[in-house]
Amino acid sequence: MSPFALISVSDKTNIIPFAKTLVEKFNYRILSSGGTAEYLHKANIPVIKVSDFTKSPEILEGRVKTLHPKIHGGILAKRSDKNHINDLAVNDFEFIDLVVVNLYPFQQKIKDDCDWDEAIENIDIGGPSMIRSAAKNHKDVSILIDPTQYDHFLREIEKGKLSDQFRTKLAYEAFQHTADYDVAISNWMSKEKKLEQKYHLDTNQLIQTLRYGENPHQKANWYGSYDEGWKKAKQLQGKELSYNNLLDLESALSTVLEFNKNKSELSSNAAIILKHNNPCGAAIGSSIEDAFKKALACDPISAFGGIVALNNIVDVDTAKQLSNIFLECVVAPSFSQEALDILKNKKNLRLLELDLKNINYKNQSSYKSILGGLLIQESDNIEDNSHEWKLVTNKKPTEEEFEEFRFCMESLQTC
Repeated sequence: MSPFALISVSDKTNIIPFAKTLVEKFNYRILSSGGTAEYLHKANIPVIKVSDFTKSPEILEGRVKTLHPKIHGGILAKRSDKNHINDLAVNDFEFIDLVVVNLYPFQQKIKDDCDWDEAIENIDIGGPSMIRSAAKNHKDVSILIDPTQYDHFLREIEKGKLSDQFRTKLAYEAFQHTADYDVAISNWMSKEKKLEQKYHLDTNQLIQTLRYGENPHQKANWYGSYDEGWKKAKQLQGKELSYNNLLDLESALSTVLEFNKNKSELSSNAAIILKHNNPCGAAIGSSIEDAFKKALACDPISAFGGIVALNNIVDVDTAKQLSNIFLECVVAPSFSQEALDILKNKKNLRLLELDLKNINYKNQSSYKSILGGLLIQESDNIEDNSHEWKLVTNKKPTEEEFEEFRFCMESLQTC
């Protein structure tokens, strides 16, 4: 008997060529429901609707489609267990050998600020159930949760029997996928209804395996989001970022952003220099070149091999100053082409272009690991409250001295 593949996908990327290959080359029968069944049918791919297969209609406006013993029995049955095989035969069930499922786009919906009711309707129930069933029974069933897996799966079945290692890897990725989905729902509910979180739940995608950590003998990975933070920075040149680069860039950026809060002419250009997470210099100036020169003058020795963050475009004059010292990284909102022509001679210098206007630390928490635990606090987001400062000395500061006080508070807040 030809094997069954159950296909139910929200993201339909490449599902047509994949399903055609399953049918035409590997003789699969396709089970599907709802919009996916209609989508495959329009592409002239033979499909058996889940409702016809189970003899049970889709109900509750599609909330219940695949939650049926014939579906989960076919997925969960052990092929080597006579009792399982007998149960399927008695109930006229069939094995389902491949499950291809991706979930309702809950994360995208809440990112688009949908209302509560729409978000609730985008919490998938049948999808995670099928994924978990297939992943549990991965010895006999393959589970695909991402279009990027399709080609790899086809290459593997072309070799013959799928290896235990391959099936286990698919199951592992599936459980990670459903865990990430559940965490997103839990955290959204907590935020929307201001509920106290009894568990700190968080998932982050692996962005890059770093060459090493703070020291060469330490392993390190970079986890996070592909659509926000440092992954959105455009690297214009230089080697890949290291663990220490990222730490220094974060400190330098968070400090230079403090000067974007104050729109006075005096602080419109700011430069920060750090090395190994220790501040080497911080300054504001009449131009971005002037700010960098002042920051460098604070400690030109320690700045050697450091990280620079600037809050304005890097022009020719600034590029000339930057090229006079060995630096690891420079991050700025943009670089003029003339500046890039100068800095390209520094092949190993990492240049990062990052739009500073849309960066917001207000909703970001601060994490510290301790023995057997984790400390989490809100980010330090005190706005400029200099109008509330109380003079406690007999001598009153001049306006220039007052600006120096404000500068010190801004630069020390994150350094």
